[in-house]
Amino acid sequence: MPEVRFLIRWPDGREESCYSPSTSIHEHLSAGQSYPLPEFLARSQAGLDQAARRVEAKFGFRCSSADAQAASIRVRAAEFSPEETVTCLSMT
Repeated sequence: MPEVRFLIRWPDGREESCYSPSTSIHEHLSAGQSYPLPEFLARSQAGLDQAARRVEAKFGFRCSSADAQAASIRVRAAEFSPEETVTCLSMT
C-alpha cells in the first residue's frame, strides 16, 4: 500500500510533515490548498481514518501510525482558533 507524506503549514507558520499509510488522503486534502481550521481537522481526520481502515481491510488491523497522526493533528489544532487556516503545502 503506497504511503503519502503531506506537508502542512499551521497558522503560526510552523511546517509539519504528516504521514498517511494510503493514497486515500488525496481524496480529502489537496496540495496548495488552504483550509479553515475546522475543515482541515475534519478532512485530515476523515482521510486518516479511511487510510487506517484500508490497512485493516488488507492486513486485519488498523494502522496505528495513521491513528497516532490523527491524534497529533487534533492536539496541535487545539492550539489555534477556528477562524485560522492550515495550508497543505505538498503531498508526496
